[in-house]
Amino acid sequence: MMRRRCWLVWGGFALLPGWSIAAQSGGQIEEPLADAVRSALSAAIADAAPPRPTFENIEDRLAYLRWLAAMSERLKRRKSELHTRVEFLETLWYESKRKGLEPALVLGLIQVESAFRKYAISRVGARGYMQVMPFWARLIGDGDAAKLFHMQTNLRFGCVILRHYLDIERGDLFLALGRYNGSRGRSEYPGAVFAARRQWRYGEQQMSSAAGSTPG
Repeated sequence: MMRRRCWLVWGGFALLPGWSIAAQSGGQIEEPLADAVRSALSAAIADAAPPRPTFENIEDRLAYLRWLAAMSERLKRRKSELHTRVEFLETLWYESKRKGLEPALVLGLIQVESAFRKYAISRVGARGYMQVMPFWARLIGDGDAAKLFHMQTNLRFGCVILRHYLDIERGDLFLALGRYNGSRGRSEYPGAVFAARRQWRYGEQQMSSAAGSTPG
């Protein structure tokens, strides 16, 4: 009798047998921060600017609105309520751009980390959409880890942390993603995020000029 090979489907794609979900869940490692770095990260988290983009011309605004409509349609299966979906995407675009990150990358990371579940908690305690470890609330926030379940707070923390890791790794996204997951140097997690990112890419040329617009 032939044995069927089992595959685990998680976050919208198949994982190889033997690769556990625990290997995917957020697991940033607490490391000492220089005072200047801690202050800079705290300032980035504290900025209360509203998640509303501004554009220098109508073409950039139209490109953004087309992106928003396309991503809303793709996200419909995971978030059925239109207002919730649009608010999430507007906030994600804002928080991604303010830290110089590609929205498709952040969407891919969220797909892998939490499958777009707002209240996801990993086995190691990471929380929310971007699976932020609670120690970050103590290091650079006000110490209230419960706030990591708030949508904009979670997206802001996640984007600030990923940018911090990118800076540490001198722009090497592969290594930065490994740090984000607590598996630096291994290929499984970055590969999963890169694969998921491809599902969320849209109009790269159209959005290139909008990327230079100032959120706020």
